[in-house]
Amino acid sequence: MLAPVWTALEPVLAEALRGASGPVVDVGAGGGHGIRVIAQAIPRAEVFAVEPSPGLRTVLLARVNEDPELRDRVTVLPSDLLQATLPPRLGTLVAMNVIGHLDPTERRTLWRLLAERLLPGGRAVLNLQPPAEPAAVPHTRFSELRIGRRRYEGWGRAEPAGPEQITWHMTYRAFHDGEPAEEVEVEYTWWVLGRDRLKAELAEHGLHVTPTGPTDLGLWCITKSPM
Repeated sequence: MLAPVWTALEPVLAEALRGASGPVVDVGAGGGHGIRVIAQAIPRAEVFAVEPSPGLRTVLLARVNEDPELRDRVTVLPSDLLQATLPPRLGTLVAMNVIGHLDPTERRTLWRLLAERLLPGGRAVLNLQPPAEPAAVPHTRFSELRIGRRRYEGWGRAEPAGPEQITWHMTYRAFHDGEPAEEVEVEYTWWVLGRDRLKAELAEHGLHVTPTGPTDLGLWCITKSPM
């Protein structure tokens, strides 16, 4: 269901990674959509794909394994970022659709990691997803696709859950020949983050951030501030 999102993200992320170097860390690599973009944009670089979800990691490993070139370059780490064993120095870090899973303390740990480990000229690329403030999001269908006789829908709504977070309620439905077949509901916390707060937090760690690509995609490139 993320395929349409990645159709828009792929060329913009590839451009943001132009001239970047390894080693590369893909935070919350999911099922591997970003891995292929990273591998093409930064040839020969070693990639560390961090993904704590066993289900997503299974898809990720299958995608990596079926491509000999990826199989030689990509290491899949079964943990979250802050517990992962990473190289002491990093050329690039990518965090697509993931920053809201980190609470403010975890975010600052990430910023500190970038300040300490990014190589000269290194960069991080992440995206900010709405809402930027705790606000209700009405029940909306975000995705739909058909595979064979089955049609799949992804629905979501959100509600404020504190001064810096919202709770997402996601519903995934499957229909077989037009008839309801399965339904799964998922609930999780998302820590909201807007551009002003992002800039302020990064500045505390000597990091600089600039927008990249179309505004509606919310991509930002992070580098070390010039001394």
